[in-house]
Amino acid sequence: MYKGVTLSVLASVTFGILYFYTHFLQPLDSEQTFAWRMLATLPFLTLFMWWTGDLKHIGEIFKRIFKQPWMLPWLIFSSVLCTTQLWLFLWGPINGRGLQVSLGYFLLPLVMVLVGCVLYKERLSRWQLAAVVLAVLGVGHELWRIGSIAWETVYIALAYPLYFFLRRVCKTDHLGGFWWDLFLILPVAVYLAFFYSDSISLMLNATHLIWAVIGLGFLSAFGLGSYILASRYLPFVVFGLLSYLEPVLLAFASIMLGERVEASEWLTYIPIWLAVVLLVIEGCFHLIKQKRNANMLARNRGKVQERLDTE
Repeated sequence: MYKGVTLSVLASVTFGILYFYTHFLQPLDSEQTFAWRMLATLPFLTLFMWWTGDLKHIGEIFKRIFKQPWMLPWLIFSSVLCTTQLWLFLWGPINGRGLQVSLGYFLLPLVMVLVGCVLYKERLSRWQLAAVVLAVLGVGHELWRIGSIAWETVYIALAYPLYFFLRRVCKTDHLGGFWWDLFLILPVAVYLAFFYSDSISLMLNATHLIWAVIGLGFLSAFGLGSYILASRYLPFVVFGLLSYLEPVLLAFASIMLGERVEASEWLTYIPIWLAVVLLVIEGCFHLIKQKRNANMLARNRGKVQERLDTE
């Protein structure tokens, strides 16, 4: 479980960096940025999978396509669910809708916790329950404040839980499944990069964009790869609650990019940020407890070994 927690934190930090990173990709628009992100991420993801030993999963899914014909339509649907989220992630900050997108990531963990509790019968600890209550207060205040919810927020909050749930059902909840998500969207990415826009001329005239795209591919592969692996190693409830670190970082990145949190919005963000603090505190207590248990176990083993040696 610690491996999953570490991967989830690394993914959230990387996504926070990526949200701010879009500033270096100007003057590329959201469609151009999405296209080059897909084209640049797949090679780095393949290297990441080679490093983690997950390349075998690509071939396994390829064989399943021939044995189970329903796999191809599912993979196409999975690709659409995944990549439209990735497009929206870039579209938000570029088009001044970063806070609406980040609110979707605030609501997402609550939906994932609900899925975990209802479908997987997972239980919440006291700390986790308190975090959920605070998060509900924050999201509830936002709904009361604006009287409605942006479509970006709704799509993020509902599509990602559906994506992760169906991946588990179809047994593609590994990096191989994610690799196919990106691979199947390549025709769209090629069209957007080479035919739909003049991004090639933009990149030739502004050579910093070439390095920016390479960096985008590396960060995307590292962040998304870590996120997918974390979703496999963690229970749905824990995975959902840990996801709160990401929207906090996204909100800060949006503010750094020029967006502002109005005075009436603080009652939305403060309870959610407090929920993240509770999860961090619980994690620290859990690590301390595990370390104490490990030390105690080591001492007990040492005593047993001493008795065996004296006998």
